[in-house]
Amino acid sequence: MTPLLTREEIRAVESEVAARAQPSLMERAGRATAELARAMAGDSGRTILVVAGPGNNGGDAWVAAADLVRSFHRVLVLDVTGRTPAAAEARAARGAVAAGPARIAREWPEGVSLALVVDGLLGIGVDRDVDGPMAALVERINASGAPVLAIDTPSGLDTDSGRPRGPTVRAARTLTFIAGKPGLFTGPGRDLAGEVTVDDLGTADAIAIRGAQGALLRPEDVKGWLRPREASAHKGHYGTLAVIGGNRGMVGAALLAARTGVLAGAGKVRAALLSSDASPVDPAFPEIMVASIDDAMRGDVVVLGPGAGQSPSATSISAFERTVMPAAFALDKPLVLDADALNAVAYRPELEAVLAQGRNAPTVLTPHPAEAARMLDVETEAVQADRVKAARELAKSLNAHVVLKGAGSVLAFPDGRWMINTTGNPGMASGGMGDVLAGLVGALLCQGLPADRALAYAVCLHGAAADALVARGIGPIGLAASEVAYECRAVLNAWTRGPG
Repeated sequence: MTPLLTREEIRAVESEVAARAQPSLMERAGRATAELARAMAGDSGRTILVVAGPGNNGGDAWVAAADLVRSFHRVLVLDVTGRTPAAAEARAARGAVAAGPARIAREWPEGVSLALVVDGLLGIGVDRDVDGPMAALVERINASGAPVLAIDTPSGLDTDSGRPRGPTVRAARTLTFIAGKPGLFTGPGRDLAGEVTVDDLGTADAIAIRGAQGALLRPEDVKGWLRPREASAHKGHYGTLAVIGGNRGMVGAALLAARTGVLAGAGKVRAALLSSDASPVDPAFPEIMVASIDDAMRGDVVVLGPGAGQSPSATSISAFERTVMPAAFALDKPLVLDADALNAVAYRPELEAVLAQGRNAPTVLTPHPAEAARMLDVETEAVQADRVKAARELAKSLNAHVVLKGAGSVLAFPDGRWMINTTGNPGMASGGMGDVLAGLVGALLCQGLPADRALAYAVCLHGAAADALVARGIGPIGLAASEVAYECRAVLNAWTRGPG
């Protein structure tokens, strides 16, 4: 998997490698930037504006500008500070630019037709909100009308959290160095960074030796985890999935999860519906056994919560919270907690304590940001301000495998590992998507994947199915969760199909 490193971890790798790197990391970064800039600018003959700020990010920009001059591109460098760069490579590159046909300016150029803006203003070291002249310059970059190539990170973005620190550059592409940074792939950073390319600058061995707890989650990483089914397979090989939920007015949530379990390959599926007037059969999926809660508890994997219907409250308690959840928590089998089961954990200390002490079997939590905030006893804004931190805190404190849903869903595991998913699109911002994901996780657990892999596979597959639909013109506007459930079946079969 592609490693993701925090700012502190990146600095440690830089310190370890820099002394022996030949050519230097700055030279490698600048040349890589120039190569991508040439591809983006094409042969239009228009100007490439390189914005060179203070620090190493500006040094990379100077090296890139010198390389672009050598390839006979029309280059204009906006020298933000006007000071001699500190790094020797940057000083040499600035001298080469000044001696050539390129122009160096101290103010934003007016009336220049730009093929590309290369953003080397601020790097990964942003530790406060961007303001004053720097903020004004960011606004000029965004208003230029030209595509933007960001060096390492869009200026103004916190690369650990994905949170904009004031005005932030909106890039068409970001070329990031050494390793991926979490903030480029989750939250607002996913939009601001555009298409992200990672260049390790030859540091892969150093990263491998140090190890990385964070990683990108991509389809190519998970496709081999499920083997093609053998001709002698039978339903008993693929487990029984139980879904408990579906109170009055919300039966559809439980049925979505159960139906997804069928479509994603669980051997058998039971649905225990909490609504007293629920139909004894699902006419669209008669394969689902509508069962009592006691029968559902006999399943191999239990999904708790879709449509359970208890509004978050610290002052009232439902029968679902009082009896069903404690009984399920006592089971020695995997649990998937979604929706109102998560709210119950947030408001019932006795349930939280069971998870914190560690169950004998794995627990999977699938919160959206508001549910995560309730369990962490913080505001939703605090969760969104640092999604990786929030997911990791939940995984650690509740001994659970967690996915914090949203743009760039964050997965976190009890052993400290974490991932950011790369699939999915805005069409998934509609009702029922979480129910489909819960059923998908449960079905993959039934098929024998360990909890961490079942969660990762499900999250990646869920987003990939939505992407496949949008690629065919189905969405993103109006994309329905049930459509994604059916597409999950198609993508899952494509991923597990054997030779021939």
